[in-house]
Amino acid sequence: MIYSDKVNALIQSSNLISRDLSWLQFNYRVLDQVNNKTRTIFERLKFLAITASNLDEFFMIRVGSLYNYLDYNKQRVDYSGLREGDFRIKLLSDVHEFVKEQYQVYAKELLPQFSKNHFKICGIKELNTDERKKAAQFFKKTLFPMLTPMVYDSYHTFPILMNNLQIFSIVTREGSGKSDDLKKLSFVQIPQNLPRFFEMERDNELLFIPIAEVIRENIRKLFRNVEILSCDLMRITRNGDFTLEESEDLETDFIEEIKRKLKTRRTGRVVRVEVQTGYSKWMMKQLIKRWDIDEYNIFEVGGLIDLTCLWHVIKHKNFKYEVPTRRASVPPLALREVDSDNIFQKIKKKDIVLHHPYNSPEHFLEFLEKAAEDPQVLAIKLTIYRLAKDSRVTSALLKAAENGKHVSALFELKARFDEENNIREAQQLQKAGCFVIHGIGLLKTHTKILLVVRKEGDKVTRYVHMSSGNYNEDTARLYTDISLMTTRNEYGQDVSEFFNAITGHSKPSYYDVLLTAPDEMRDKLIELIYHETENARKGLQSGIVIKINSLQDDKFIHALYEASNAGVPVKLIVRGICCLRPGRAKLSENIEVYSIVGDFLEHSRIFYYHNNGDPKVYCGSADAMVRSFDRRVESMFLFVDEQAKKEAISILDFNLKDNVNSYKMQEDGSYVKLKAKEGQEFNVHEEFFNLTNDMIENISLF
Repeated sequence: MIYSDKVNALIQSSNLISRDLSWLQFNYRVLDQVNNKTRTIFERLKFLAITASNLDEFFMIRVGSLYNYLDYNKQRVDYSGLREGDFRIKLLSDVHEFVKEQYQVYAKELLPQFSKNHFKICGIKELNTDERKKAAQFFKKTLFPMLTPMVYDSYHTFPILMNNLQIFSIVTREGSGKSDDLKKLSFVQIPQNLPRFFEMERDNELLFIPIAEVIRENIRKLFRNVEILSCDLMRITRNGDFTLEESEDLETDFIEEIKRKLKTRRTGRVVRVEVQTGYSKWMMKQLIKRWDIDEYNIFEVGGLIDLTCLWHVIKHKNFKYEVPTRRASVPPLALREVDSDNIFQKIKKKDIVLHHPYNSPEHFLEFLEKAAEDPQVLAIKLTIYRLAKDSRVTSALLKAAENGKHVSALFELKARFDEENNIREAQQLQKAGCFVIHGIGLLKTHTKILLVVRKEGDKVTRYVHMSSGNYNEDTARLYTDISLMTTRNEYGQDVSEFFNAITGHSKPSYYDVLLTAPDEMRDKLIELIYHETENARKGLQSGIVIKINSLQDDKFIHALYEASNAGVPVKLIVRGICCLRPGRAKLSENIEVYSIVGDFLEHSRIFYYHNNGDPKVYCGSADAMVRSFDRRVESMFLFVDEQAKKEAISILDFNLKDNVNSYKMQEDGSYVKLKAKEGQEFNVHEEFFNLTNDMIENISLF
């Protein structure tokens, strides 16, 4: 499915790169980790499973969003210059190529390694007689009672087939003759609460037999006395992209609206069909007509459907797979010189930068838990986007409320795929007497800020924590994030004003150290770019370094182009989507773009402006995306303390030095992996464990 040279030429002529095509390049970089033979087989399987879960979300949200235009005849022109119809064909054609490579890597690179690691994923035909009997008994006792055949004919409506579940499509025929009129289509959906594999041991090897293959072997027990013409395993993905209509009653109707929208994920329009090789053409013809799809939506795979099932193997109790923290966390730099056991005294003495996972989340969790118990703490206010399961954050807030403290929590209910969990957690806090609000109208509250108000003698001290990452102790061990703990008055004043704005009707005139969205963030960040542009034109020192997850906002991109043309050196570290085209003559010759994909998920956002030798450095939860600037409540904070600023700059410096996990973006939108000379490797995911105060003292980016 290679699309025309004319379309590819149009795409390359654009000064912007398609968000969705750029995302696909990111997933290729994740897939590249599977080819890394220095990783264990379980790490390689993990990255392959991640590419599969990434694709699931991509189809549900991004492809789903595209179909919102197609199905309702809305016009859209992508950054590539393509209209919605042509772009669909280009995008899905490229995804087909990606899926082919996924399965080739699995078959050629991973499968041959299984036996060496004492396990095997195998079909029924590879089992001996006794093993087949065990599988048959498992079907009889466990699977058979749970399965429900659903026929579709003139007497039965088309069944509701669930999103992202494995489904058998069975074509049967009653009576003699070959007429298609005698054929019937039935479905058997594999319940979500079943494991993906049936396990048994053989000598020194653990066998994983896909549940689907056990069912296929015994499918005739569900269709007795009829002729089975075909039995095809498939999986469908539905449009999961939705927008929330504004409700006048945000406390009740708003929550109910979210619950109703969540259900549409199960019944939304079909955007992808994965099906095993050799499927019935008659069956697929019925589904194509029913779901209004075509060949571009159909992904034929010769093996396991849904590679996320590999998590079952990776996390099996027989294997010692661990998260890729090679070393124990180290103390934050600011705490290595502070002689105190009291967390409040530590923060008062010095601004503390936490860089996860190199610094443990325990420092923040200890602070919140102490605040919940401390009789001098009067109030706790925070924003919540995602929480860990069995969250210590929730437990601390409940304890604080129980101890009579005022607790305010802005709980974002629209955090994608965490909506149901957040509703439960928010209701739990409300029942305990906490003041909980559920977002601000149609805006998604994505910022991460905590304020603790503590009475100390005859005055009140405000303790502030601001972060690029979620208040989730689980992901803090897997994501690189940066946060600041401080009692500086300028932060306390701004954060107090910010909470008054989001929980009430206050409209602050200005902030000293915060940039907020949707009001001012884009304009202020672009203003800082223009300042560097003017400095370059005046012959002064200039430079911009930005580390973010995604770069998509066209106004921000064009400001960077202008800076580049003025001679400003621009270095961007963009993990995922990058719609800026670097290195183009007379457009972006002074812009370099890097992406780091490795052991940890790069999640911190840092904006550095050289400012003629007096750098301004901001950090926060926002990416340079339209949604971040216009449709979210976001905040970025300025580093005031010189030591803290140097720590943030060191993160940028180390990221730019990495030659183990780093990919450099080319003008055409592709990426080339950097290769270190032997003995000169600089692995950013290792080096931060060695960071010292002396190392950051003289760091300079330009």
